[in-house]
Amino acid sequence: MKPSPEQLEKMIHETLRSLPAHRAPRSLEARVLAALESRAALPWWRQSFVRWPMAARVAFVLLSAGLAKVALMVTVWVMAGFDSTEVAGAFSSQFAWVASAAAVINHLVAFCGTVYRGIPPLWLYGGIAFVAMMYLALFGLGAAAYRTLYANR
Repeated sequence: MKPSPEQLEKMIHETLRSLPAHRAPRSLEARVLAALESRAALPWWRQSFVRWPMAARVAFVLLSAGLAKVALMVTVWVMAGFDSTEVAGAFSSQFAWVASAAAVINHLVAFCGTVYRGIPPLWLYGGIAFVAMMYLALFGLGAAAYRTLYANR
């Protein structure tokens, strides 16, 4: 008679549980701990970029972007035959969108301010309370679903 999948799973589980635990060699454990200690003792600039301080990461990204921009400008300047007027013309059109984007953002902020001042405070407080209640209801339903589906396993 062929065992069912549940019985087979139970037999395999019991067999694996009866095996003795395998321990790593002492030399491996010592080497791993020494490597972790030496890695933790490194200065921040020799560690992973994620472990750098936030100010250093921001400065590095800004400096890298600036160097890339300078390299691009030098390349255009050299290709233009060292004529500075052509370089200025080439790069002035690239930054024209900044002024138009700033104007759009200013108008959008002014519009949002006008709309915000037109909403009665009672409606704002009621809306915030409604969103908070819906969030709590979602959290409670999620917790109940978790308890129903997974907690008894």
